[in-house]
Amino acid sequence: MVSYPSSNGWFVSPSEYLKQRHKVFKTEQITSQYVSVRDGTKLAVDVHLPRPAEEDSVFPTIVVLTPYYRRFALSDDHRSDIDAAPTIAFYRDIFLPRGYALVAVDIRGSGASFGCRDGFRSPVERLDHYDVVEWVNQQPWCSGRIGATGISYPGAASDFLASMNHSAVKAVAPLFAVWDTWGNHLYPGGILLTCVTKNYGTLAESLDQNKRELIPSYAYFKDNDLNGPAPVDSDPSGEMLQKALYEHKANFDMQDFAQQLRFRDDGLSDNPEYTGASISPYHYANRDADASTPYFTVSGWMDGGGYSTGTIQRYLWLRNPESCLVLGPWDHGARAHVSPWRPNLDNQQLILGAAILRFFDKHLLGINNAIDKEKSVHYYTMGAEEWRSSDHWPPDSDELCLYMSENRSLAHNPSTLTTGVDTYKIDYACGTGHHTRYDRLYLENVETYYDDWDGRNELMLNYTSTPLVEQTEVTGHPSVEIHFSASERDCCFFVYISDITPEGTAIYVTEGVFRAIHRASGQQPSNIPATGPVHSFNRKDAKLIKPDKPTFVAFELFPTSYVFKKDHRIQLSIAGADSDHFTKIPDGRPPELKVFRTVKRRSRILLPIPQL
Repeated sequence: MVSYPSSNGWFVSPSEYLKQRHKVFKTEQITSQYVSVRDGTKLAVDVHLPRPAEEDSVFPTIVVLTPYYRRFALSDDHRSDIDAAPTIAFYRDIFLPRGYALVAVDIRGSGASFGCRDGFRSPVERLDHYDVVEWVNQQPWCSGRIGATGISYPGAASDFLASMNHSAVKAVAPLFAVWDTWGNHLYPGGILLTCVTKNYGTLAESLDQNKRELIPSYAYFKDNDLNGPAPVDSDPSGEMLQKALYEHKANFDMQDFAQQLRFRDDGLSDNPEYTGASISPYHYANRDADASTPYFTVSGWMDGGGYSTGTIQRYLWLRNPESCLVLGPWDHGARAHVSPWRPNLDNQQLILGAAILRFFDKHLLGINNAIDKEKSVHYYTMGAEEWRSSDHWPPDSDELCLYMSENRSLAHNPSTLTTGVDTYKIDYACGTGHHTRYDRLYLENVETYYDDWDGRNELMLNYTSTPLVEQTEVTGHPSVEIHFSASERDCCFFVYISDITPEGTAIYVTEGVFRAIHRASGQQPSNIPATGPVHSFNRKDAKLIKPDKPTFVAFELFPTSYVFKKDHRIQLSIAGADSDHFTKIPDGRPPELKVFRTVKRRSRILLPIPQL
């Protein structure tokens, strides 16, 4: 066993591990074919095998199930350095040289696969995943030890596969993947995330139907040398590919699909049982699979509109002692380092890949790599710019309550509150730009996050603390409680926490979003652990506001780990719209809000302060 020094929250840091885990294989062999699943649908499958290797070598196998093309066809005059598998390259380059086989699959209705998609993460796909793994397990090059992973959609696919409890699936690593598709992705806080449903719908149409004229909007796929999905080896003329693409014309429309699921318990108009639960990993999670399958579950502080919450919910549900949680300084997919205080722009996917490799090395190759000496949770604290570890999430903490007070201040002591109310007319011009946590979800090529945040609060209702007398760390799940009235029967809350520097510059920290009609406390599905105030988001529990009558709402913000430096101030900003990303509620009638800040009707932000 190699001896490693402990490093910055890790017993063995990912970078240190990668230095010791040398590449053994230099090249690869790629073959492709159709594999038929239980209903006869043919799925296109690429098999990547390490080379050179003995003829009878067997390998542990990583499976990636994707709607984003297992591999592209290339134009006739393509440049020599083009990569035909840009969405698979991350996994291929980490695993193949170190002794793994990789199987990449076009899910039904996508790429070169036949069939059609009847919804986003259709329940039918889950059965397909099992059938593909059954085929993989029977191949002579497979050692019988299989793992599944992927970023975003493929990450949730690895969840679905794990829930089937196939005996050969020994470990899974869902990366930047939802647990609750409805709440973590489509309707954060009960509000439709239209920037994703509209743009993702166009992306899905462009890929599934090979409409190349729509591709240039999406940075990852716009290379002119990439020429649609690659046909399988037995279809050199592309005749079968064209038949598969024709079947894709029946695929669902993302915007139409999402708008039918406005409440958590809503179903499709032609299939009422097909609800948000039907497309969510939590719905299929089972304890038998959990007991036999360790999870390596990963997200980042700017991972969309709830992916980090979903990743934490998954981890909290798991009971397997070998499961791990990693929360990095990352956007969706770890394409960027998101901390405003980052020391450099080092490649974050290398760190992520090394951590995943170490996990699979333990569970698929049986390498004694000291991962059992690690604490189960690793998280990165922005501002401190260091990794930390814990035996549980969230770390033990105390609660700092800051009360909305007179002169738009945040007060520590509620006894100082006086009778008062602040009036705010919601401004539908309010937005957060296009360098945000949401934009990477529809493949916008964001490299620096919230670099244009300063000044956006001018259209919001702001409350600011006095300068901090000492450095203050917030780690966990902030929440907010607001006593308010509204001039309309519904409205939305967009609440932001900013770090105000001594020079007066506002730096984005985190946010929370919530639709007011869901304000009643209620039960959520039992497989979704609570991380803040709990609401059902069911249609039957929705309650309209009585105009101009005082009412109350409490909801969580997206989790974070952030250090506010001494002499900085904490700012809470309230808006009623983010028109760059979310639907507006109510349409055409911006409400007027009154926020109460009295002893009896206190409004406050609650911040988790980790215990020393």
